[in-house]
Amino acid sequence: MQSQKVIEEFGQVVGLTSVCIFGGVPKPAQKDVLRKGVDCVVCTPGRLKDLINEGCCKLNQIRHLVLDEGDRMLDMGFEEDVRYIISQCPSKETRQTAMFSATWPAVIQQLAMEFMVDPVCIYVGFESIVGSNGENAIDDSLSANKRVAQTVEVIEDRAREPRLRELLNKYTKGKRKNDRILVFALYKKEAARLEGTLNRWGFSCASIHGDKSQDARNRALAEFKDGSCPILVATDVAARGLDIPDVEVVLNYTFPLTIEDYVHRIGRTGRAGKSGISYTFFQPGDKSHAGELQQVMRQAGQAVPDELMKFGSTIKKKEHKLYGNFGPKGGTMKKAVKITFDSDEE
Repeated sequence: MQSQKVIEEFGQVVGLTSVCIFGGVPKPAQKDVLRKGVDCVVCTPGRLKDLINEGCCKLNQIRHLVLDEGDRMLDMGFEEDVRYIISQCPSKETRQTAMFSATWPAVIQQLAMEFMVDPVCIYVGFESIVGSNGENAIDDSLSANKRVAQTVEVIEDRAREPRLRELLNKYTKGKRKNDRILVFALYKKEAARLEGTLNRWGFSCASIHGDKSQDARNRALAEFKDGSCPILVATDVAARGLDIPDVEVVLNYTFPLTIEDYVHRIGRTGRAGKSGISYTFFQPGDKSHAGELQQVMRQAGQAVPDELMKFGSTIKKKEHKLYGNFGPKGGTMKKAVKITFDSDEE
């Protein structure tokens, strides 16, 4: 929806029409716009695939293909749908393909090469380093926004709620009118429980998670944007793409499943040249992420707390998403080969 807003604004200048397509809302209105014809479709993979299968959308004239949050689009949950959608587009030799993301794991890079021809990598905001040959190179290892002050607190489960209340009291008293606080939970039920808890404490709070309808999500986001509800509790559905410039503080109540999601979460603050603050509750059960978290903090010039150092600084090798440590070394599985046996040979 944010992308559609920008495209509408610039599209009026150059005469481009566009439509925004996503799930959770009725299809007829989206079908009507597609039948009339548009220059640009902004969409989520699932709903677009449905409309293609229903004969309402043809992609044979696509000349520009963009995957925003490219690594997430090619992740396990979306890869099949994205592959199907790309298969409906003209060949990669006859279209321009662009992918955007703040994190770009090596295994996803390899997968992305299937959809591109001689791609060019453009890094924004990365530092130049001097290689062994004396030439400048790009340090493309995972890094966070240096304008975000990162604080990590190693904490036991029962101590999280009292500490959360302290931090909310600290950052809501005497705050500026437009300042907002974003609280991240890991699971839908946890987000719903936190929303109820914060409201009981007297804070004006809304939430976004997978158990809420699209209308409820839109309403919560609108209240968060206009400042009438300055605290938003969310799962990782809001970790990417949420572009609200006045988020002052991000509170990670529960550590995410991957270090990439951590980088995206704290990236919701410190946007558009502003500075931001992040607090992260790190529990003993999160110790497998300790090494990666220390590396991200150091690269952003942040002080690593001694309590976090006690978990060690080993960085765990990335496992295959489906097969764990038993996955292929290249990260992608070879396609299965069907073998048929002649009845005589059996």
